[in-house]
Amino acid sequence: MSQPLWGIDLGGTKTEGVIVTAEDVTNPLIRHRIDTQKEKGYSHILENICFLVDKMAKKTRLSPDRIGIGTPGIKDPLLQTMINCNTTVLNGKYLQQDLEKKLGIPVLLENDANCFALAETQWGVVKRDHPDARIVFGIIMGTGVGGAIIVNEKVWPGKHGIAGEWGHNFLHESGGPCYCGKTGCVETILSGPALENFYFQISGSHLTLKEIYCKNLSKSDDHAIETIGRLHEFFGRGLAAVINLLDPDVIVVGGGVGNIDSLYTVGIESIKKYIFNTRLSTQIVKPILGDSAGVFGAAALGICQ
Repeated sequence: MSQPLWGIDLGGTKTEGVIVTAEDVTNPLIRHRIDTQKEKGYSHILENICFLVDKMAKKTRLSPDRIGIGTPGIKDPLLQTMINCNTTVLNGKYLQQDLEKKLGIPVLLENDANCFALAETQWGVVKRDHPDARIVFGIIMGTGVGGAIIVNEKVWPGKHGIAGEWGHNFLHESGGPCYCGKTGCVETILSGPALENFYFQISGSHLTLKEIYCKNLSKSDDHAIETIGRLHEFFGRGLAAVINLLDPDVIVVGGGVGNIDSLYTVGIESIKKYIFNTRLSTQIVKPILGDSAGVFGAAALGICQ
């Protein structure tokens, strides 16, 4: 058996730790969650991570020689500080260095979308169904929209550490202002809250995306039909641009919006309208690791960096 792999998924609400072996990742040696409590500040988050590592070590009588951590942001390759974190207390902080000092071991950091895509490539749907894939594009369409590029089973971070940040490409001005300071980003159109807001704007009613989709399926609400039609259209436009530029073997679609089944039929037909080719050979697939993907991907950093 290989050396156990340690991973932590640092989320805005929960921080989860796991110890797995590469041979049997779906049966962790231990998996434990604690509250992140980001409102208590940066130092508290550091202490929480150390507490979690210590707890897992005591319960398993194992000690890590390195640990992978998925973060809600990016480490700037030049400055070595965290940027673009929606857990804002992390921004500007030397998270990797500070954790290495506290834990006394090497720490491997990656964006949470990168960890999601890495896990599905190493141990998930790509490994199961498309093991020969060389380039994988992973996207998370949920509260926000993120993306990641995996090349030969390793994260491709890019010069600025932002490779794959599909959610903040321009898609259409109708999306309006984005929190990043720009207008019409993919996230302002294809995220769950953006779709719910669009439905409210045209109907005057507040519904969840699940409710909107159900009304679309039953054809009982013209506004729901328009909202999901808009999703299909811009899903096609947005991913066609990715395929034209990157031409990946597989695209894995995660997040709550990715659970909408018609993306894999009507949405794919929309992609076909916009790509610069007469056929679409890229496989557009659902993930299979569920909410485990982030923390499993963090653990996979131990063998992929």
